[in-house]
Amino acid sequence: MDLFYTLMFTVFPYLCLTTFVVGHSYRYVTDRYAWNSHSSQLLDNQSLRWGSVLFHIGIILTFLGHAGGLLIPQKYYDLFGITSDMHLAIAHWMGEVVGIAALAGCLLLLWRRLTNDRVRTAGSVNDLITLGGLTLVVAGGVYNVFFGNYNVLDSVAPWIRGIVFFSPDPELMRPVPLGFKIHVTLAWALLAFSPFSRLVHIWSVPVFYFFRRWILFRRHVRQS
Repeated sequence: MDLFYTLMFTVFPYLCLTTFVVGHSYRYVTDRYAWNSHSSQLLDNQSLRWGSVLFHIGIILTFLGHAGGLLIPQKYYDLFGITSDMHLAIAHWMGEVVGIAALAGCLLLLWRRLTNDRVRTAGSVNDLITLGGLTLVVAGGVYNVFFGNYNVLDSVAPWIRGIVFFSPDPELMRPVPLGFKIHVTLAWALLAFSPFSRLVHIWSVPVFYFFRRWILFRRHVRQS
């Protein structure tokens, strides 16, 4: 059992992270022209709209929530008067809202890809695996929010920080419910798969757009 926990919650995450970093770097150097989402918007824009909006809003807010909730130790929240109970309550209610949005978006996009003839014909098995993997990861997270009822601040959160700062302790995951273990394992696997899919476009989020210089438009008045 000790070997199993070491393999699953130390070796496996680092293999996935290594694949993520090396895979994305290699693909950017060798396959830069395919560095995009391969959008099927031109094939069918109407059915894409709601699924895409719900998915992207939900997944971005979910990522930010996970980063802020798991990577920042509770002691820093205490400095601002946010107790662990308040932290968990905020994470729970926000997780319900953004989790449902992300899951609804995933299901709409998956349904569209399976039922729209034009989109299905132009797509690939890789696209279905990507959407299926995203749906499973998000669905696992939503299930844990509604039915998990477990304090991750004393187990999953320090384990994640240990992975990030190269001091992993797989024993922290021993008391964690099975649903959470499956969720984090699928999430690591999806990270490892991302360099080989259209998920490479996560690096194309237009963050720098908000910091660019203003573009001024001036009306040209003809002199008569």
